[in-house]
Formats: sequence, structure tokens, C-alpha cells
Amino acid sequence: MAFLWLLSCCALLGTAFGCGVPAIQPVLSGLSRIVNGEDAVPGSWPWQVSLQDSTGFHFCGGSLISEDWVVTAAHCGVRTTHRVVAGEFDQGSDAEDIQVLKIAKVFKNPKFNMFTINNDITLLKLATPARLSQTVSPVCLPNAKDSFPAGTLCATTGWGLTKHTRRLWWPPGLPEGWSLDPGGHRVLGQQHLLHL
Repeated sequence: MAFLWLLSCCALLGTAFGCGVPAIQPVLSGLSRIVNGEDAVPGSWPWQVSLQDSTGFHFCGGSLISEDWVVTAAHCGVRTTHRVVAGEFDQGSDAEDIQVLKIAKVFKNPKFNMFTINNDITLLKLATPARLSQTVSPVCLPNAKDSFPAGTLCATTGWGLTKHTRRLWWPPGLPEGWSLDPGGHRVLGQQHLLHL
């Protein structure tokens, strides 16, 4: 119950600062799938963050929901020794104005089940607030009573494969916006590399 209260407070904070409106508009060119997606317009998904270990290896994605909070999947196994990188598009470039943020506290849903992947959510409290900019801003969280009927178009983003191959690595650019029908598909936050 306390976890849901904390998530609700984060939602209120996100709406207080403005959320869900990117300064750089994304381009959604139609229906496609998670694998075989398309490259995003740089900066058009400003809430997308990269979760990295101390060496800079990207292992999961997350979403900035306020200046101080990130939501991600519990199966990512985030620890306070990991870091959040905001404002990144091309993980192979040193030219971007990224923010490397330390994690102060990890709040994993106590009901998370690794075997069923139920309750797959974790909140990350940042040690210092993210600086909101054209390429770093929060996404809106839905209200508890929001309804998303079958046929509603949604978008998901993250670093991953844009072509179906058996490689165990992914290209550095941020693929975007695969439109999905939540009534007809089960969408996980990030696919495991070995399942691709």
C-alpha cells in the first residue's frame, strides 16, 4: 500500500512540473513491432533514460516521471551503485549533453515475482534532481481510473534491435515508437537479450 502511495505522489509531482509534451516532436510512421522498430528523432522522447552499471554498460531503460524520480522494471535489478543517464540518444557518441545521475534509493515493488514477472515495477529516487531541458523532461503517469480500451495506440521506446538478428548486442541509437494495441498484446518493459 505504501508503494502505491509513493507512486501516486510521484505522479502528482510529475504533473506539477508539466509532463508528457516533448520539445522535439516524435514521428510515428505507422504500426510496427518492438523488434523491427525505427530510429527515433533525437530528443523526441525526453523521459527515456538509460540505466547503466559503473562501466557505462546499458542494461535496462526507464522513464523520468519527475525531476527526482525514475520508474523502471523490477526485473532489471537496479542497485544504488548503478546510474541513470538522461538526455542520451546515441550511446556511442560523446557529443551529447547527457546527465549522469546517481541513485539515492531503490524502491522495488515488494510483490514482484521474478518467475511470473508480476508486479514488475521499481521506483528510483535520484540523489540530485535532473535538470529539465529540451531533451530531458518527465512523462505523465496515468491516473488510477484511466482506461485504455483495445485499439488505443501506444508507443514504447528503448535501446534495442531494429532488425531481427541473433546478435547479442544492439545498435547505439534509440529506436522509437512502435505503436501497439494494449488490448491485444502483452508488453514487457524490456526483452531479455537471450530471447531475441
